[in-house]
Amino acid sequence: MSGRIHSLESFGTVDGPGVRFVVFFQGCPMRCAYCHNPDTWNMKAGTLMEASEIIEQYERNIDFYKEGGITATGGEPLMQIDFLTELFALAKEKNIHTCLDSSGIAFQPKNAAWMEKLNKLLPLTDLVMLDIKHIDPEKHRELTMHPNDRILAFAEYLSEQGVDLWIRHVVVPTITDDDTYLYKLGYFIGGLKTLKALDVLPYHTMGKVKYQKLGIPYRLEGIEPMDKNKAIEKKQVILEGIKARRRDDGAQHEG
Repeated sequence: MSGRIHSLESFGTVDGPGVRFVVFFQGCPMRCAYCHNPDTWNMKAGTLMEASEIIEQYERNIDFYKEGGITATGGEPLMQIDFLTELFALAKEKNIHTCLDSSGIAFQPKNAAWMEKLNKLLPLTDLVMLDIKHIDPEKHRELTMHPNDRILAFAEYLSEQGVDLWIRHVVVPTITDDDTYLYKLGYFIGGLKTLKALDVLPYHTMGKVKYQKLGIPYRLEGIEPMDKNKAIEKKQVILEGIKARRRDDGAQHEG
């Protein structure tokens, strides 16, 4: 089986625990205003590769990945779920730690055939890094051109299935930095039983040049990058929401 791959990165340090071999899958239905990889959107672009080829490339530098592993990102890897499953199956045969970096947009809970495929993939997946763009449905649609109901449902499903979760959230000035919504996001995240980490990432404009090259309008023109210290402050708001949810859940359990 071949998959459409945008690119490979040999030494990823922000794509899961340890040093990672990062596989950028081609194709994504999301149109996030701050996406820094718009060149991964096209479902029919990329280079056709076999899963075994990717494992071979991983093994060339295997000594560097002793505390890391393989991360599938994109694009959206779940748009090629069959190929992703084959890649992770080969990885697990070699005891390679597997991480899926996903937006969750491909989740299809009402599609029995797709859910069967997902349930085959999850036992091969050591960690899911889930990027929640916005907790408010309408603002999520404005930001990404898609609703967030399946994304939040995906997070809850992974939690129920016992899959380790690492939540990511990008803080964009005037768009995702409202404390009310950040607290609500935290309150939702606090209900995830398998939450292992929270990354709150400051918005940057490093991908802007790609839009110019591709002739795509950049929707966040004029919005300045988020200060890293400000992002740390905003993370505290999310953490307060997490703590509140856990207190409430604990009180219900005791009751």
